[in-house]
Amino acid sequence: MLICKRPAVLLSLAVLFTSLTACGNNPTAKTLEQSLAADPRLQQDNPVIFGQSQPNEPQPRQKEPKVELPSDFPRNIPLYPNAQLESVTPEMGTQNSVVTRWLSSDPSNFITSFYSDQFQQNDWQILQQPRDDLANTFEARRQDLQVKVSIQPQSVTNPKPDQPQTATALVIEYIPNSTATAKPTETGSSQTSNPNVLGPPLPDNVATQPENNTSGSETTATATPKYQKFNDLNQAPPELRQAIEDLATLGVLSLKSQDVKSSSNDANSNSFEPSKNVTRREYARWLVAANNAMYANNPAKQIRLASESTQSTAFSDVSRTDPDFPVIQGLAETGLIPSPLSGDSTAVLFRPEAPLTREHLILWKIPLDTRQALPAANLEAVNQTWGFQDTGKIDPKALRAVLADFQNGEQSNIRRVFGYTTLFQPKKPVSRAEAAAALGYFGTLGEGISAAEALKLNNSQ
Repeated sequence: MLICKRPAVLLSLAVLFTSLTACGNNPTAKTLEQSLAADPRLQQDNPVIFGQSQPNEPQPRQKEPKVELPSDFPRNIPLYPNAQLESVTPEMGTQNSVVTRWLSSDPSNFITSFYSDQFQQNDWQILQQPRDDLANTFEARRQDLQVKVSIQPQSVTNPKPDQPQTATALVIEYIPNSTATAKPTETGSSQTSNPNVLGPPLPDNVATQPENNTSGSETTATATPKYQKFNDLNQAPPELRQAIEDLATLGVLSLKSQDVKSSSNDANSNSFEPSKNVTRREYARWLVAANNAMYANNPAKQIRLASESTQSTAFSDVSRTDPDFPVIQGLAETGLIPSPLSGDSTAVLFRPEAPLTREHLILWKIPLDTRQALPAANLEAVNQTWGFQDTGKIDPKALRAVLADFQNGEQSNIRRVFGYTTLFQPKKPVSRAEAAAALGYFGTLGEGISAAEALKLNNSQ
């Protein structure tokens, strides 16, 4: 069979070569000739080892190793969600700081806003914030953990196919500390008793929460509210007593500044003196303490205390050494009270020992009720709503707060504290009982929390 087929194969080849020779100038023949030509790479001067890639052939792209955070990276440090970790520099320098570098396609102002919110909401002590004359750099401390976040916009010269031409470089440098994520100590305040909310301790009068215990073992002792029981509440107006008692149980009605010994004798140490005028210092302290006690489980609504290392003070008569400086300065820095920081160049003095007036009670409290910008107001608008005979005596700065208070209906501070009245008497001093009654409820008519409800929440935990 094979012998019979061989002549046919030879005959076919003969015919093919004859055609090529006869039609050497034919295009079809040249194409066929080229297709049958030997591969030049098979020549002896360019040998090919099968299985080995050639220099001109594209190399398969090797997968770059993934950069991961150190295993002991503090979980308290906020990480921008749309940023990719580029590199990690191990501990270096005298302080053994660790540097992590990130890259994000988001604008730098987005990232700056994110860290500003995160540091404030989670109660970091901000040592440095971005300013016009500095790069976008944060320095913050939370307990024993210190972190530096540098945010710098940059242009990408040779972007990868999946990389934008503009990006934001993010450098997070921190000093490792084994206690940074450890369990809070027994002496911590409301911030330090919660592992997710750390920072400078609040005064003793600020109510705190017991530490959650998920292990089933005995609960570790933490700072607890100082229950206050006053022996002269029968001298307060009956309609205001319940609010005073609830706030006293929460432990927020401190009658002295932190670390300041009372000059009163032991016999008067349990006296609230409800009819006595409350000072601006006392009301500022109670305001912060009551707000933070009501929202003990909502750090976003808590008032942050100022640090004694603050570069400039809001008021010339409240120095950094004043025991209530963290509270008063904190209220000024949040814009809750008028000060040069809020653009009021006339409010250079706080007058801490001066009596609190009715109009300032409302002016400081309402922003914590509405949690939004106050409405525009004028004398006519206040007259049409409240109908006070002495509207013209109200400070223009307080008019907006008085008008906003009317919108709270029966939960308005004026109605709860002073009852029905056609005279507001804006310059009249406020008694301790009236100040406490105003702080017995935070919120609006449809949404708020009372001191009694806060106590129930505390007892249920």
